[in-house]
Amino acid sequence: MSRIGKRNIIIPKNILIKMKNNVIYVTGPLGKLYLKIRGDLKIERAENQITIKRIENQITRTENNKSNKSLHGLYRMLINNMIIGVLYGFKKELELKGVGYKVALDNDKKVLEFNLGYSHNIVMNFPKDLRVEIKNETNQKTRLILRSYDKQLLGIFAAKIRSLRKPDPYKGKGIRYINEYIIKKAGKTTVK
Repeated sequence: MSRIGKRNIIIPKNILIKMKNNVIYVTGPLGKLYLKIRGDLKIERAENQITIKRIENQITRTENNKSNKSLHGLYRMLINNMIIGVLYGFKKELELKGVGYKVALDNDKKVLEFNLGYSHNIVMNFPKDLRVEIKNETNQKTRLILRSYDKQLLGIFAAKIRSLRKPDPYKGKGIRYINEYIIKKAGKTTVK
C-alpha cells in the first residue's frame, strides 16, 4: 500500500464535501473545487475523515498495478490540497531583479504588464480565482505575491511568469521565486 495513500484525510468543520459519480466536490470559505477520480480507487467517508483504498480485481490483480499504486498517493494529496486550499489558501512569491524590471497591475481588467528589458512590454491576463499584489522594494527588486485557493492554478501561473525571464546564472537578473537558490557561474577570465 502507498505510504501517503493510506493516511486518512481529516475534514475540518466548515468544509462541505460531496461525492457523486467518481467526482469529489469540496466547498469552503474561500471557494469551491472539484476533482474527477480515475483508476480503480474507492473513496470511503466516515464522520470527519476520508480514506482512499485501491479496489482489488481478481482477474487482472489491479491492486498491485504500478500505475494504480501511484494514483493512490496522488489522489490522496490532491484531495488534501483541495481541502487546505478552500480553507486557508496558498501563496507564492516571485521577485523581479534587474535594472528597469517592473510590473504594473490592473485589477479591474485582471492584467499584468511586465517590463523585462525586451523591446516591448509583455501583457498577461490572470485568472479571476487569483489575487495579485505588488510590493516595490529597494535595490532594484520588485516582489510579486500571488494567492489562490487552487494550488494547481497558482503553480502553473507562477511558472508562466517565471518563464518570461528566467534567472541569469552569471548576473543573477531575472524572475525567481523567493528563497530560490540560483547557482552562479563564473564569467570569462582574461589570461595575463
